[in-house]
Amino acid sequence: MTQLKSKDPLHGVTLERMLTELVTQYGWEEMGRRVAIRCFRFGPSLKSSLAFLRRTPWARKEVEDMYVRWKKNPQSKPEFRS
Repeated sequence: MTQLKSKDPLHGVTLERMLTELVTQYGWEEMGRRVAIRCFRFGPSLKSSLAFLRRTPWARKEVEDMYVRWKKNPQSKPEFRS
């Protein structure tokens, strides 16, 4: 029997993995520019950022969207939002 592959690009990707990969790719400073939240800008840590993202839907959505864009085109330069 053939299993169907999910079309959801986030299927099977944990928030921790997503954040770890993005920080490795862009660094905390760039993450803070792209998603303006304090936990990325002031004393960033994986633990505090995960706690914030888990309880703040809009911020989590921003990080998820950034991850999907990066996975679709990993060679692209970071885009800046104003």
